[in-house]
Amino acid sequence: MNFVKTKGAVIPALGFGTFRMPGADTQRMVSHVLKNGYRHIDTAQIYGNEADVGEGLRQSGVTRSEIFLTTKVWVENYRHDAFLASVDESLKKLKTDYVDLLLLHWPNDAVPLAEQIGALNEVAKSGRVRDIGVSNFATALMDEAAKLSARPLVNNQIEYHPYLDQSPVITKAEELGMSLTAYFAMADGKVLDEPILKEIAATRGKSIAQVVLRWIVQQGFVTLSKTVSEARATENAAVFDFELSGEEMAMISALVKADGRIVSPEGLAPSWDKAA
Repeated sequence: MNFVKTKGAVIPALGFGTFRMPGADTQRMVSHVLKNGYRHIDTAQIYGNEADVGEGLRQSGVTRSEIFLTTKVWVENYRHDAFLASVDESLKKLKTDYVDLLLLHWPNDAVPLAEQIGALNEVAKSGRVRDIGVSNFATALMDEAAKLSARPLVNNQIEYHPYLDQSPVITKAEELGMSLTAYFAMADGKVLDEPILKEIAATRGKSIAQVVLRWIVQQGFVTLSKTVSEARATENAAVFDFELSGEEMAMISALVKADGRIVSPEGLAPSWDKAA
């Protein structure tokens, strides 16, 4: 396992995502992947499966200190008192007394960003959270949040895959010393039909998923793998025993499309950055 390190945070480069994963599958898969080498689990309040993640952690038998656990506060809980109460509820469901990384899930201008960031800092100071960050923040919000935070914001979790140019956010993250976590790496399955990726995968003797995950981690980012198949989860973890060439990396990056963004929910999405 490789790690992404920034501002004191040490994040396993490959995480297991649980978005839209039913409870029984969540318990089964979280337990399975932890028993088979994964050390980073990602969930969120709005996913409705934190309790199942917690049960999966327990069933795995892996020592809590060896696991990097991320969850996200939902936008309706951003007011100070609701924020703190929601974090306590998440910890109860997750069967743990701390999470390694707590993120603001989406921007919400109905609550002042200073209040949101203040609450993040408060739960971190209390020890309930080791590190803090954001999710789905564009560059202007990244700047504003970083200036408001007493503690370093160590991560921004964003949609990222071969069809989406995230260069403005990548540049801003480098400037702020913030790591990035990629979700929707498979572009909701679209990459699986991509001829160039099929060619690279065949040449490498790897799956398309392995090639895409490798493309992301080779850029120095964290990426999330999500599947309800034990065999595929094990396969997806095998991305640290090969390296893509500079030409292959460039070929994958060149797949970017002007309309490549998939996740942009009305009422939540910020004003997205336009790539140069």
